[in-house]
Amino acid sequence: MRIGRPSTQSFILRNPLYLAFTLIVAVLALFHGINTRLTLLAKQFISSPSIHTHSLLHMSSSTYSHELNIALLAVQRATLLTQHVFHNNAKGTLSKDDASPVTIGDFGAQALIISALRHNFPKDEIVGEEEAKSLRENSSLAEQIFTLVRESKLEDGKSEEALSGTVKDKDAMLEAIDAGKSEGGNKGRIWALDPVDGTKGFLRGGQYAVCLALIVDGDVKVGVLGCPNLPIDDSAPISAEVSTSPNDHGRGVLFSAIKGAGATSRPLTPGALAESKTIHMKEVKDISEATFCESVEAAHSSHSDQAAIASRLNITKPSVRMDSQAKYASIARGAGDIYLRLPVRKDYVEKIWDHAAGDLIVREAGGE
Repeated sequence: MRIGRPSTQSFILRNPLYLAFTLIVAVLALFHGINTRLTLLAKQFISSPSIHTHSLLHMSSSTYSHELNIALLAVQRATLLTQHVFHNNAKGTLSKDDASPVTIGDFGAQALIISALRHNFPKDEIVGEEEAKSLRENSSLAEQIFTLVRESKLEDGKSEEALSGTVKDKDAMLEAIDAGKSEGGNKGRIWALDPVDGTKGFLRGGQYAVCLALIVDGDVKVGVLGCPNLPIDDSAPISAEVSTSPNDHGRGVLFSAIKGAGATSRPLTPGALAESKTIHMKEVKDISEATFCESVEAAHSSHSDQAAIASRLNITKPSVRMDSQAKYASIARGAGDIYLRLPVRKDYVEKIWDHAAGDLIVREAGGE
């Protein structure tokens, strides 16, 4: 995934790599209902290999092992806060300028993760989805969020210490939230953070993900997804169903990848990192047997276009609709096969934090 410096304050995904399945894009280009831009994409991807080959000669897993460890711990700690909010009926919802929702979970998770990143990598830039302006204007809400941030600690002392410990006060929390303002570019180290990807799913009790990626000179090197509502069992069939019980110990997965070193999953825990295992995409010998994943929100991707594509490919299994980059995670471990993001309007732009981590994890699991 390559990114360039955006012309506006929003940090966007320049190359739409979310349409990253060579065979499917090629078919899309031939399908009469798809616009001409997909034809160009087909030409771009058809020459690429359909299976990503890991080459440890190019990238040793130890190169970014410290960054990965901190990212895993930071995301795991943030999920403690988001799950507390998830199981609380009052999520403190606000509306941003683009009318999308933001919750106290978004603010709290961003504060925790950025605080850990700044402690460990003080020279790195960060681009995060949220800003603290509304909290500076609402002291009671800011205080409520700070209480959650202060109480969200990993049970393992060494792990918590590695993240710098608790955020010291409310002002430090607001400063951390506002530290995610990098304008991007193709030089240097930049962390891309979405503290709660799939906020609408989060609000309705569906799937969501805490997403973090490290981009170095425009290339994604590390990706981590915390998916509290996905089943731990990698062999579990893909489903949008979510348990409403805060004591469901069969759910909660932490996915990760370093470029060139493969992808892994491990159970989310309240303390030290659990043991990981390598994950792979499922081989699909007959495209008609594939399973599509797609967004719940029709405003994010065209459901009708995807249904037409499925019909053209003789895919009869119903698409599984779920929110967030949990779709990437599900595909990476073989629970699903295809994820297409088909914009519904020409002026729609993707944000880097919505795809960077998930795209890398899928590629490192053998996908394209």
